[in-house]
Amino acid sequence: MKNTCCQTATRGRDHNPPPAARWRRGREIAEWLVPGTFLLLVPKCPVCLAAYVALATGIGVSLPTAAFIRITLLIICCTALVVVAGLRVRRFILQRTYTATSRRP
Repeated sequence: MKNTCCQTATRGRDHNPPPAARWRRGREIAEWLVPGTFLLLVPKCPVCLAAYVALATGIGVSLPTAAFIRITLLIICCTALVVVAGLRVRRFILQRTYTATSRRP
């Protein structure tokens, strides 16, 4: 009798990465794209931001509040990009350290 359980099946000649790797790669791309896109889309003037908020939600926002929201969004997006870059550098350094120590005789 043939065992068709998915846990015992081998990938054989299937060269596709496992699904977890695809999700991880997609998450890594999204980690860069989301804050970068927000940085591109944040308007440069607070009046435009107030207009966008009013169009999207119907809530009027004062000019000082719009300026505060704009600066807060910029700080959050820049911080997110710095964190993602730091994690990427950390992973790169650890990977190089691991490969360098594993090559020693």
